[in-house]
Amino acid sequence: MAIIKQVVIDQITIQENGIILYREATRIIEDGKELTKTYHRSSLTPGQDLTGQPANVVAIANTVWTPEVVAAYQAQLEANQP
Repeated sequence: MAIIKQVVIDQITIQENGIILYREATRIIEDGKELTKTYHRSSLTPGQDLTGQPANVVAIANTVWTPEVVAAYQAQLEANQP
């Protein structure tokens, strides 16, 4: 009887403004049968520090967050301030 805890990034979404949303699934598996599954969702904004983030999410951020995307996001933030 083997019990395994498996944590995977099972969903990554990129919004139009460059924000990355991702979902981490934690599965408990016993003898090949999934007993439970829980989710944790996170988001990252363009230009945010990626220290400690999952490798596949970092790879996507490094591809998507061009200097133009980061500048446009910062401009959007500044335009929305009172």
